[in-house]
Amino acid sequence: MSRFFDGKLSSLVAYTPGEQPKNVRQLIKLNTNESPFPPSPKVFEALTREKIEELRLYPAIGITPLQEATAKFYGIRPEQVFTANGSDEALAFCFHGLCPNGAVFADLTYGFYPVFCDMFRIPMHIIPLREDFSLAIEDYAGRKETVFIANPNAPTGMYLNLDTIRALLEQDRDRLVVVDEAYVDFGGESAVSLIGEYDNLLVIQTFSKSRQLAGGRLGLAMACQELIDDLNKLKFSFNPYSVNNLTLLEGAAAMEDVEYFDACRNAIIETRARTTSALRERGFIIPESMANFIWANPVRISGKEYYEKLREKGILVRYFSGERTKQHVRITIGSEEQMQRLVAATDEIFAEV
Repeated sequence: MSRFFDGKLSSLVAYTPGEQPKNVRQLIKLNTNESPFPPSPKVFEALTREKIEELRLYPAIGITPLQEATAKFYGIRPEQVFTANGSDEALAFCFHGLCPNGAVFADLTYGFYPVFCDMFRIPMHIIPLREDFSLAIEDYAGRKETVFIANPNAPTGMYLNLDTIRALLEQDRDRLVVVDEAYVDFGGESAVSLIGEYDNLLVIQTFSKSRQLAGGRLGLAMACQELIDDLNKLKFSFNPYSVNNLTLLEGAAAMEDVEYFDACRNAIIETRARTTSALRERGFIIPESMANFIWANPVRISGKEYYEKLREKGILVRYFSGERTKQHVRITIGSEEQMQRLVAATDEIFAEV
């Protein structure tokens, strides 16, 4: 730390992303919830020489084709769509400007939430998940802080249905609820359908998972127009051009290609079901996941040992060393071939112990 670093941030503990090894082609990489599929063919078609030459110009200000495509997909208005440099940027604006009473969220959820609270000096209240890793909305009754819910949750993959989200919103119509839907396309139903009814709901999504654009850095927020106006005021006070021209094009193309979107996410859902079944047959405890990953307790050995032995065999999964998480690993759903190799490696590991 330099002598110039602001002392009030000296205790900041930064978010730790999943490992990004340099020799990725030599590994089966199942640790960061990326897609095993390439972007939509329409994305490649959109990146013409003419559009690349337009990089000399700043991105457009105002309603973009991406907002129009998103609005059409969800049956809302373009003015109800906010674009960001990844969903993390949208979340950062929410923590920075939409938490007048602080923030409240689960103890096991997306690791960036407490980091943003520390960064922006936001008071936070943490509510533990139940023993079975479920989130009980009654635990949030009476809380006045802005509620952040990852749905499906990470790292568990567990999901709250729309009736439960509605009940959470009804607890206090004067309290904002931010629903972070990074994984909702892998079996859940988006809360976007509720934003016309609830002005205390803000939904955040990403193109990193179900639309194969993790490297493009693109996120969305959807809400009533007043909340979107708030986010735009924050964005234009920080970096109005945070989403580049090519990413805007890629996002619109990916959003419009519904057939490819459905094919990829359905393939992951089917592979997830087969992998879950195979591992459960081998004694694993795995809650029902609605995400593109599973939260797996190998039971026969520790989570750390399973993680380490998989890595020795060239398969990288995510291990969390916390007291409540140390017996589990989070396994991204890759291609069918990759998951078959994971199961085969698991058999080899269990034969050795």
